[in-house]
Amino acid sequence: MKLSFLILTASAGGFFATVSSFSLPTTFQSNNAILTKKTSSPSIIIRQRWVSPLASFNMGGGDVGDTNTQGKVNVINEFANRDVQGMEVWALQNGVQKGNGVDLACGDSPGVDWQLITKLDIQAGNPVLFVPAGMILSSNAILLEFGDDPDSSGNPLLYAEQALVKSDRLTAQRLPLFRLMVKILKEYEMGEESPYFPWLNSLPRRFYNGVAMTEDCFDCLPPYAARLTSSEKENYLQFSGAVRAGYIEFSKSTTDDDRILQWAYNVALTRFTEVWQPTRQKLIAPMADMFNHATNPNVEVTFDQEGNCMVYAMDNIPANTPLTISLGDSTNPTPIFAKYGFLHDECRTIFCKAMHLQPQIEELGYDYKDLLFHADTGEIAPKVYDIFLYKILQDNDGNLADQFYTACKLNDEDAKNNFHDQYFEYTLEALRDHVGSILMDVDRLTQKAQSLDLTTHPRAPVIVAHNNLVRETFSKTHANLQAM
Repeated sequence: MKLSFLILTASAGGFFATVSSFSLPTTFQSNNAILTKKTSSPSIIIRQRWVSPLASFNMGGGDVGDTNTQGKVNVINEFANRDVQGMEVWALQNGVQKGNGVDLACGDSPGVDWQLITKLDIQAGNPVLFVPAGMILSSNAILLEFGDDPDSSGNPLLYAEQALVKSDRLTAQRLPLFRLMVKILKEYEMGEESPYFPWLNSLPRRFYNGVAMTEDCFDCLPPYAARLTSSEKENYLQFSGAVRAGYIEFSKSTTDDDRILQWAYNVALTRFTEVWQPTRQKLIAPMADMFNHATNPNVEVTFDQEGNCMVYAMDNIPANTPLTISLGDSTNPTPIFAKYGFLHDECRTIFCKAMHLQPQIEELGYDYKDLLFHADTGEIAPKVYDIFLYKILQDNDGNLADQFYTACKLNDEDAKNNFHDQYFEYTLEALRDHVGSILMDVDRLTQKAQSLDLTTHPRAPVIVAHNNLVRETFSKTHANLQAM
């Protein structure tokens, strides 16, 4: 059973003892750290001077002679070492608590990929990690940092947000992400004086997602993937434009460097957790942002009423197992690819890529996760047949199309099956044409991606991997359709 208002901490004997709800001390001193808290806003905001004893960052960071990056996290060099050990020391000294056996471990790429694992067995329901509210970046609290009254005309962040909303009506839904980006940039500019410097210095510098891609990259992807990846890039361009508009005070060296802005956006985009109660906001909990993705995650990240982050085991977890969360719907891996820049090994399905049938998808109320081809067998989800037949009927007989629409909306499987039986040869022909065209397109796109110079297009390999997955899946589907 989860204890929503209690935390558990390791005792000398290696077991957990129940203690009262955690709060940061008014002043905490350890080594060179001075920690104070500000309680004038609903969320505690830490202010700390810190020099990590394990810091291994490059103080220069940017080009030779660029004094503007002295003392800041090196985000210019995408291959800079991540000081994850220094972050762990900082986190533990500031209230983060790990369950017995929970540890940070290097992934397949030493120094680049890190994850949380357990070295001991963990029983379902047991605590895995605790992060105090004072360390957590909150999109709601960030707005208050820029002005005591979020409706005040003197709040520069609010000005920037209003400009964003006017430029793009959909951006309003992503304002919490914009606040996180702004906060990360502000902490970046503080350099070693930032209370979050050890955390920032532990983060990846290189990303492979849509934001990091170029127009050439988008041109090497099938339509659905190209649309999702380019959409992320477009949102970043909106945000960076708002940052450069001058509402919020940043140094010119920061706003002029797209590498810095893109890094801050990607950190915010790939590390937040969204909550909806008591109000919607995006949160980043240092250390709790080190969980990797799995189709069947084994831990759950929650936040209590005081804003503390509480992580629990969802199942019995054996020793030497990665601790994982879900970063998205694994039945439709392309959105995860667009946002996070990876394809999970356990991917089992691919969206049918029928972007030309978007009107039919929307009219029938279907979602991309309903329109899948199975990666292992090439099997086609039933609703894929629906959208293809619906288009055929619309093109040939509006009355029949209306009848089929009604059957789909009412989930009348008998009526739907009658339509499919009667017009199957037409649906089959349309599917064969679609799958055949996708295979030809993906071969052409893959060849184009393979021709890109890796020096200027380092994301090409992950694009090729994505296209290969599409090709392998559609090849199986093609074989199945030809056998019908």
